[in-house]
Amino acid sequence: MSSCLPLAAIDTALFSQSYEIARQRWLAALGMAMRLCSYPCAGKGPDDRALFTDTVWIGSEDAHKVLVLIAGTHGIEGFAGSAIELDILHLIAEGHIVIPANTAVLMIHALTPWGYAWCRRCDADGIDLNRNVVDFGRALPENAAYELLRPALFLADASQIHSIFAEFEQRHGRVALEKAISAGQYSDPAGPFYGGKFPAHGRMVVDDLISKYSLQQRDLAVIDLHTGLGSYGYGEIICDHEPNSPGANVAQHWYGDSVTLPLQGTSSSVPKTGLLDYAWHAIMNERSCYITLEFGTFSTDQLFEVLLRDHQLWARAGNDPDRLQHSKLMRRHFCPDDQAWQEMVLFRARQVITQGLQGVSF
Repeated sequence: MSSCLPLAAIDTALFSQSYEIARQRWLAALGMAMRLCSYPCAGKGPDDRALFTDTVWIGSEDAHKVLVLIAGTHGIEGFAGSAIELDILHLIAEGHIVIPANTAVLMIHALTPWGYAWCRRCDADGIDLNRNVVDFGRALPENAAYELLRPALFLADASQIHSIFAEFEQRHGRVALEKAISAGQYSDPAGPFYGGKFPAHGRMVVDDLISKYSLQQRDLAVIDLHTGLGSYGYGEIICDHEPNSPGANVAQHWYGDSVTLPLQGTSSSVPKTGLLDYAWHAIMNERSCYITLEFGTFSTDQLFEVLLRDHQLWARAGNDPDRLQHSKLMRRHFCPDDQAWQEMVLFRARQVITQGLQGVSF
């Protein structure tokens, strides 16, 4: 399905410098008539202020079709997600995007607000929300390869880590290495890609929204906004539905041949455990789909390097001053301060979000 891309100028000033500034700008853009619901999060930001996930429903409460935009599933990635949502709010307010009859838009801002505020991907408990959707009433998934590599992850010498990773890759292959590190693990709260032992804040917010708006009874186009993986500035449409399933077929119909599927090996992402997608898959009908819109920055090796350093610093006791300096490197990886990158992100987001809105509405 072709998209009708809004022609309004791209404004990279929509990228904010902090969670608090982004939140205030997002709230200010809503106006008085919209249905706002805010979810407080445990923990405080660096300025000792309270943290919230904010949501808004735009359109008829009875709409049978809903476009859901999610920003900040991985906290720090909310810098780009917030800018995208602000852009869409402005386009709606100015009439460049018209929400079709019988359709509504649900925006979720800062789904992991603690990570957003502190420039981390995880929450205050070290939980990666995008590995958290598992059944905690059963035995948790195991990642034996992670356990094998775990001693290397906290080595002080980066060259030693690289050497161990290279040896593992030579023996088992690149996909096996990426899955070992990033597919999800449930044993090491201090380590990366930790799925937790209980439902995280963002998962409980999603469960509440599904119930509050009876989303299981509606047609859904869910777009989860992420950064940090893939080609620089490109927004990859990643679909974690099973190949040839109704969800995958809908995604390919709405978004075309640019859709990639980790389970088919066509994506920059390897298959992962406990994805937020799965909470939505469980309630979707055959006319719905969930995609991750992933904006690339730097290489996967650089991603692993900056994340491992982040976890090393936060594993130290006390308020390590090196964290502040490293938070700038985290910000650079997940939201480069580069006008060209930011322009590409906003343009591609408009394109894909318009496709999703058109797809779900017809």
